[in-house]
Amino acid sequence: MKFPTNTLAIANLYALLSAINASVAPIVISLGGLAGAYLLTEDKSLATLPVSGFNVGVALLAGPASLLMFKIGRQRGFMVGAILGFFGITIAGAAILQHSFIWFCVGLILAGGANSFVQQYRFAASDYVDEPLKSQAISRVLIGGIAAAVVGPQIVLHNKDLFYPTPFAGAFLSGAGLFIIGLLVMTLLPKQVPEQQKVARTDGRTKKEFARDPTFITAVLCGTSSYALMAFVMTAAPLAMVGCGFEVSDAALGIQWHVLAMFVPSLFTGKLISRFGKLPIIAAGLLMLMACSAVALSGISIEHFYIALILLGLGWNFGFIGSTALLTETYKAHEKHTAQGLNDTILFSSVAFGSLSSGVAYEFIGWETMNWIAFPIGLMCLVALLFEYQRHHIEVTH
Repeated sequence: MKFPTNTLAIANLYALLSAINASVAPIVISLGGLAGAYLLTEDKSLATLPVSGFNVGVALLAGPASLLMFKIGRQRGFMVGAILGFFGITIAGAAILQHSFIWFCVGLILAGGANSFVQQYRFAASDYVDEPLKSQAISRVLIGGIAAAVVGPQIVLHNKDLFYPTPFAGAFLSGAGLFIIGLLVMTLLPKQVPEQQKVARTDGRTKKEFARDPTFITAVLCGTSSYALMAFVMTAAPLAMVGCGFEVSDAALGIQWHVLAMFVPSLFTGKLISRFGKLPIIAAGLLMLMACSAVALSGISIEHFYIALILLGLGWNFGFIGSTALLTETYKAHEKHTAQGLNDTILFSSVAFGSLSSGVAYEFIGWETMNWIAFPIGLMCLVALLFEYQRHHIEVTH
């Protein structure tokens, strides 16, 4: 089944927006912890707090962002997000120049709030297609992350010393321009939702009712675990690499390989889901996340870090896209904002906890012990997928 031409154009617009506005996340990931350590004079265990603030911002606005777009439409909602991101990342860059750790955290919280709107691109594109094509629409949007994987780290490499001798500020202030470019692209988005989505918000299922839906639980559990594990390991990786004697540029390049691995598979993940099904692809992603930890535990050479980060990105892609596609099966059109908002609130609250605990874990239990955590979480999700498969098999046979 192929995309209708008009639907393809809309999905491509969201992919372009993903390429532009999602480029800010690699800047935060690459430099957030290092900039935090630079701004702190004593307790370096809080170095990743700004990155956690970014994820807290996503979690705090995940539900409100979804509700806002229900009320004012996707286009205007995304514009609000872009403006918020511009101010947030500008505040973060200015805070580094002023050597203010607190304002740096505030700026990244606001930028994270903007990222909650960016995360809705995948759902917005899926609004325009029927069920068989939803996974491909979601995957197509995330293809934009391939460009983001290049743009973000390149901004880091070329602009991190723009305001020498103060490090890092130039990269953040350069990133502010991305939101302005994104704002201009948003003027091309359709102002109305597709005809089949024009429904009144009736008394659909509540959040509590969704929380009792086994398929919804499985989708949220696997998506949340994939994302939170990725954030937990990824946030500490630059600190671990620098701690092992590698340069900041080596850490930035490692993050670039990681983000490429997160998004390049989007070229074919949707088609793999259509061919093999959502559950096997999610399971493959979880196994890759565990393989990442196995590689990280086997050595601390630059090759070990890079291979582990690549596997971490691949595992996230399969786990996250597969879980998002599974989630779209659990709600009707008039329930989508409730379901999507609940999912993203749980998801990014967990991601925020993962990134926050990452810095503390790195300081107190070390890089090696951190990587053991993926195994019990991965196994728990695989068991949930097995039960979901059995439920589905029973429903089909009856």
